Amino acid sequence: MKICIVAEGCYPYVIGGVSSWIHSMIKSFPNIEFIVLALISNRDGSGKFVYDIPENVSGIYEVYLDDYDWGKNKKTGKRTRLGEKEYRALRSIIMNQDVDWDTIFEMFQAGKFSIDDLLMGADFLNIVKEVYDYKYPQIVFSDFLWTMRSIYLPLFLVLQTPIPKADIYHCVATGYAGLIGCIAKYFHKCALLISEHGIYTREREEEILKAEWVLGIYKNIWIDQFRKMSLLAYTKADKVTCLYSHAKDLQIDLGCPEEKIQITPNGVDVKRFAYLPGKTAEDEKFINIGAVLRVAPIKDVKTMVRAFAFAKEELPTLKLWIMGPTDEDEEYAEECFELVEALGVQDIVFTGRVNVTEYLGRMDFTLLTSISEGQPLTILEGYAAHKPVVATDVGCCRELIYGNDDFGEAGILTHIMNVAELADAMVELGRFKKKRMEMGENGYKRVINSYRIEQMKDTYEQIYRQLGGKYNVSWPVEVHEPENEEIKPADRTGGV
Repeated sequence: MKICIVAEGCYPYVIGGVSSWIHSMIKSFPNIEFIVLALISNRDGSGKFVYDIPENVSGIYEVYLDDYDWGKNKKTGKRTRLGEKEYRALRSIIMNQDVDWDTIFEMFQAGKFSIDDLLMGADFLNIVKEVYDYKYPQIVFSDFLWTMRSIYLPLFLVLQTPIPKADIYHCVATGYAGLIGCIAKYFHKCALLISEHGIYTREREEEILKAEWVLGIYKNIWIDQFRKMSLLAYTKADKVTCLYSHAKDLQIDLGCPEEKIQITPNGVDVKRFAYLPGKTAEDEKFINIGAVLRVAPIKDVKTMVRAFAFAKEELPTLKLWIMGPTDEDEEYAEECFELVEALGVQDIVFTGRVNVTEYLGRMDFTLLTSISEGQPLTILEGYAAHKPVVATDVGCCRELIYGNDDFGEAGILTHIMNVAELADAMVELGRFKKKRMEMGENGYKRVINSYRIEQMKDTYEQIYRQLGGKYNVSWPVEVHEPENEEIKPADRTGGV
């Protein structure tokens, strides 16, 4: 059995919850051959892996959402003209009316034309003008035309991607990743599994609505593009997984058939957090708060810093450890550093990328201030270390903290971007040791009961077996022996 993991903007290039999940999934099935098809921005990031690639990964293929146009005919300078069937298919996708995806797949995978020629040619221009006259005559046409070209460039690049063959395509999102899975299913007749950690369409909507680079009516056009791709993935998938019940409701609202959806909670390796180093003599002077995150806008580190500044005034023994990479969005990270300096707040430590098992045992509780999440692994890892959490009410955090009438509260829930609530929660857990100890034990019991990696592995083994059986693919018996020769990351990369 060969499984292709399709991931956008994460594994194996970026440390984070989804990347960690993919890494643990691959390692959980050493008897299965995996390949990874990774969508990244451009070739500048090629081969820059931050994970040690497991031995059962036989190849990593890269897809660039912004790339050179290798197919342009520079000699003749002639623009590609489509046949009648292809023209109607292109019109259907741009108009978003009864999209003929099969013809779209075939015309782009045939690779007989240049994407640049298509975007700059008469066929694309005529269809865009039709959309403009029908829906948007009130805006400047030249701006509209160039926006449509920028929207469709990454989509067309993905549609032209050569698709390696696998028995199961496991796409860790809808969107562009899900689109690749749909192409694979069409040509290779393979199984298609979609796993959403956050709801891709909702996350893109939030980003677009807050973005300064896209204005007015163009926000709706971008959002419609993501909805279009997600609906395709939901329609073509054999099975769709999500992390918790509310996510399932959102998927149904976005057009996913309910009978395809299966709730599959995340899992952590509890044994990994069994024997952690405790507090040092220096640590004993403080109430340590651990925030395991990427320093990026979606984690709302600025609100975290402001809230800690107020909490520190109320309870001077608090100390905040922000643990995670700062190079994903260097401009935002620098703004966070400057905010700490401007506020004059003491005892905030940015550790950079670390092994969390070296730090979690020293913490008194953990902190999460994200404005969007799925089912945060950082909370589950904290629970495995007997640490309660202060978290914003996003994704599955409410369910993780309050449970389902099982073991009691395992932390404090706050509203998004609410400095006062976050500060009060930090002070409350900082002051009352007995309360945070009880909450930490509740969290530990909850993770043992429902969120162990063994449970997650069993669930996905059943799914893989089921999908394999549907497409007459047998489950592997023997574990592949690792090769003697060391395979370097660069040797495992195939640019697509």
